[in-house]
Amino acid sequence: MDTKLFSMKPIAYIRSDFPEKFGIPHQSGVAGSIVSEVVMEKKYRSADAFRGLAEFSHLWLVWVFSETIRESFSPTVRPPRLGGNRRMGVFATRSPFRPNPIGLSSVRLIKVRQDQELGPVLVVGGADLMDGTPILDIKPYIAGDLHADAAFGFTDQVPKRRLHVEFPGELLCRIPEEKRQALLEVLAGDPRPAYQKDPERIYGMPFAGWDIRFCVKDEILQVVGLTTPSNPRKMGGND
Repeated sequence: MDTKLFSMKPIAYIRSDFPEKFGIPHQSGVAGSIVSEVVMEKKYRSADAFRGLAEFSHLWLVWVFSETIRESFSPTVRPPRLGGNRRMGVFATRSPFRPNPIGLSSVRLIKVRQDQELGPVLVVGGADLMDGTPILDIKPYIAGDLHADAAFGFTDQVPKRRLHVEFPGELLCRIPEEKRQALLEVLAGDPRPAYQKDPERIYGMPFAGWDIRFCVKDEILQVVGLTTPSNPRKMGGND
């Protein structure tokens, strides 16, 4: 059988409040209040390409793990859900370290916004994507995507845990009001890598133009400060 190579180019880029990988929810929909925008490349800004899309409540985004591309291949990985302590087959996980670094996210379609310069912009909720992530395709989420008898493998064995978040009012009020709920959801989901559990460590998570400084002890996440990032990341793509 002949080996064929397929060349793919981004059709869009995402604009989100996450300039770095640290802090991004491990799955889409975990923090449903996160609002992001899908900005199309110039070639795909025709309104006709989005005819009928607004009738759907959710979408599939097919995208590229652009920050974790590797030349080598490993048949096993350490899923964060298992604390990074057990190896599973790469095809039994959603690890970014794949033969082809392609990701898949289910997001809520909030609206299709018509922008004078950017054309149709998709405003979506619950995306687990870093700012500037290249989007390869957009597909509607349909009833056939639901399977009542689905089994979820090792992911069903991991207890869902939420941290209690203590965010002092004088700090929280500095975050734009429309972004506060999303930030609280992200923090409650424990943004730390699974293998980092030092209760004395101060972590920094960039979000919406701020570095959120926090520590975690006894299932309580306490925000201890806010700083402005020194090197904000600029989104890729063509505007």
